Amino acid sequence: MRHLGILGHSTEGAALCFRAFCQEGFRRLGPDEHPDVTLDVIALARSMPGWEAGDHASVRDILAVSVERLARAGAAFFVCPDNTAHLALELPGTQLPLPGLHIAEVVAGQAASEGRKRVGVLGTRYTMEGPVYPRALAARGITAELPPPADRAIVHRIIFEELLNGVLREESRREYARIIGDLAERGCDAVALVCTEIPLLVTPGVSPLPTLDSTRLLARAAFDVAVGERPFPVWRGGPVTG
Repeated sequence: MRHLGILGHSTEGAALCFRAFCQEGFRRLGPDEHPDVTLDVIALARSMPGWEAGDHASVRDILAVSVERLARAGAAFFVCPDNTAHLALELPGTQLPLPGLHIAEVVAGQAASEGRKRVGVLGTRYTMEGPVYPRALAARGITAELPPPADRAIVHRIIFEELLNGVLREESRREYARIIGDLAERGCDAVALVCTEIPLLVTPGVSPLPTLDSTRLLARAAFDVAVGERPFPVWRGGPVTG
């Protein structure tokens, strides 16, 4: 089995991915069994000035340090359970030391396999208004639909003020459900939860639309790679082609 490296950026999403990966092992391999996994996290505070200034190159440099440390720890490949981070990881630059699964490719691939045609996108403002998901979905003939600006602001605020800190409020759950319901009325047939903390708040039972849980989809895809049931990734950062 191949050793997985998890490049953490936001702690709650990284922890959920780690747990989901190990739980997949318990389910499929037996009690207490899973492929080796190493988690590396540089505090998000180091990257926030770059995000706020739109300096994605500086964020990429920080993320690359984590990938280098994962490589030295013996990981064969990496995943990054942070959708926003992929805005930086997709920048042109020196190849990363390890190949990685791209979270948006995993989510968009699942949407396509389910026959989705119009997918609502919920994440940070950076992700919702960035190019990563429109590109990944469009490559599979799927339209990406965003909430209106006022609702995007609500989604973003709840992520940074609450979800990143492990705070789950019923009022916020109701707001997300309302926003997802609006996306359903606008013709969406699924919603992509593309901040890796959102699945902690929005479970399938409370969502008006079928959910694409980016965190758990990535963890399962990583498990499949680790046990040889999914092709080994070749992407080492930079623009996604094909």
